Amino acid sequence: MSIKAKKILVISESIDINDSSGTKGRVALINNLVEAGFNLKVLHYTSKDIFLEGVDCVRIKERKISILYVLSRMERVFTRVTKISLNPYLESWFGFSFTFFNDAKSIKKAVKKEIGNNTYDFVMTLSKGASFKPHYALLDIPEIHDKWMTYVHDPFPYHFYPRPYNWIQPGFRQKEQFFLEVSEKAKYSIFPSLLLKEWMASYFPNFLKTGIVIPHQSAEKDFPTQDFPNYFDASKFKVLHAGNLMKQRSPEGLIEGFKLFLYKNPEAKDASRLLLLGSASHHTEMLEKYKTDIPELYVSNGSVSFDMVYQLQQHVSVNVILESKSEISPFLPGKFPHCVEANKIILSLAPYYSETRRLLGDDYPYWAEVDQVEKIAAIIENLYQLWKQNPDNLNLNRLDLIEYLSADYLKKVLKSI
Repeated sequence: MSIKAKKILVISESIDINDSSGTKGRVALINNLVEAGFNLKVLHYTSKDIFLEGVDCVRIKERKISILYVLSRMERVFTRVTKISLNPYLESWFGFSFTFFNDAKSIKKAVKKEIGNNTYDFVMTLSKGASFKPHYALLDIPEIHDKWMTYVHDPFPYHFYPRPYNWIQPGFRQKEQFFLEVSEKAKYSIFPSLLLKEWMASYFPNFLKTGIVIPHQSAEKDFPTQDFPNYFDASKFKVLHAGNLMKQRSPEGLIEGFKLFLYKNPEAKDASRLLLLGSASHHTEMLEKYKTDIPELYVSNGSVSFDMVYQLQQHVSVNVILESKSEISPFLPGKFPHCVEANKIILSLAPYYSETRRLLGDDYPYWAEVDQVEKIAAIIENLYQLWKQNPDNLNLNRLDLIEYLSADYLKKVLKSI
């Protein structure tokens, strides 16, 4: 059978790219599967009808005639009236919420109906955040386990995240058992990074046997050209960090490095800007202080639309990928493909052991730990001097990474199995 004849049933928790960065990544994977020549049908649990070009998309409807549905709505009403959340207690007892169980049952019902009427070569489960509802649903459909490709986008459960993340979820033992079963029953497990595969295999060894690395996909989009916002001056040397700044991802080292660069190069003040676009509620007080001290720093008031961010990434001088201070970062940031597509130098602020650094290469010169202020300042100064000579000096020019993130590479990986 040719690769174009392969049929894949994709069960995705969402295909609404506006609901999370994770969904953007899942939709890019779906689009590149189509581009690679696979015949796709997507069952999705999005709350509204959404259609993707070249894909048969069917929305899974929530079961509303079930005891789980009634219990989930009773729980919501109780929380709304009393302001007391029962979720921590319910998850401690059962592992998951009533809503989770009802959603998983809804997905299971739709999948069983679909596979009863059709034949597929692979069945792929995609999720977001920490829910993994499609994965839970497929555990209960053993007849397709020999075709099951489970996508593991992040560590799970939360207490398996590397430090400084230190979340422990209610019902963590049940969640561990759930993911142990996923690791043992799925025929293939897909990870967006090699380090994540190895990290998760340290807890669930069978992932080493079934694991496949498929990076977040490049999916260049033709968004309508928009006028640049007032804070964006195309003529200046611009360093951009786009994306939410979680509590564990502090931009302080980057800002201090930029501040030191300006101190050492006062002539650069009129020509340089540091832009932080995205939610940063955990760092509000610190950022307000810096905004007063550093006029060349711009911090957005909350999130910026994806199409605008994508356009700005194409026109800045340097794109920043900022990760947490840690011994290891097994994640491949969702923005990595966008930064590679932009063909601008990437300033990687990450641990020595990180997927971003692994892909950029050991000899990549524009990498520093997130708190290495002097090194960050020196890198920015070097890039500024190159930009002054010719802005094209800051083109990334990494054809190897473009290939790695492409539909052609995706096709090669899946063809190999």
